[in-house]
Amino acid sequence: MRRPTKSPAAKSVARPRRRVSRPAVPKPYHHGDLRRVLIDAALQLVAEGGMDAVSVREAARRAGVSPGAPFRHFPSRDALIQAVAEEAQRRFRAEIETALAAAPPGDPLGRFRCLGLAYLRWAMRNPTHFEVISSRRLFDHDHAAAISSDNAELIALAERTLADAFAAGQLRSADLKQVQIAGRALVYGFARMNIDGHFPRWGVGAGEAERTAEAVLDLFIAGIARRG
Repeated sequence: MRRPTKSPAAKSVARPRRRVSRPAVPKPYHHGDLRRVLIDAALQLVAEGGMDAVSVREAARRAGVSPGAPFRHFPSRDALIQAVAEEAQRRFRAEIETALAAAPPGDPLGRFRCLGLAYLRWAMRNPTHFEVISSRRLFDHDHAAAISSDNAELIALAERTLADAFAAGQLRSADLKQVQIAGRALVYGFARMNIDGHFPRWGVGAGEAERTAEAVLDLFIAGIARRG
């Protein structure tokens, strides 16, 4: 018997190639702006548990990097906390600038009110971040050049606004420094009352704090404004 011959198609069928496994090449680590990610992680820690909750190691864990990775940017916890304060200060100033951009022109006392209200609202909504930038026990303000400069500019802004209000005949007192210190004591003191938990004993509920802050500020503005 003649053996059946293989068709040309059958001859051309190639055996499947054995897949050669190659060792996986690790991708280079790329986190983008690691410094920014670490600051954001630390800000979140501050919001959740206060300054005691902040550590370089925990910020690294939140950022998804090794414990040693942050030390190129922040060699110590103090360095990280100062960066957190600088970021909180930047956000605080942005809040004030946004409020002043919407303030009515030609009304310097109204602008001063907007400045104070922006201060209070930001402090009420970000109590721990406010404590970071306002308390000298958390880091050395005198060696934080960016924060010191920013504070000086905000103080000068308040001074100019009050000077314009006096020039426009809107203020009762010519002692602008005294008015400015009184205004600062008001907003800072109110913000501290919120942080220290004083409002319940004064009958101010959690949802009433911002409205109360605005009412107290308006009472102060009425007190320094020239009548009639």
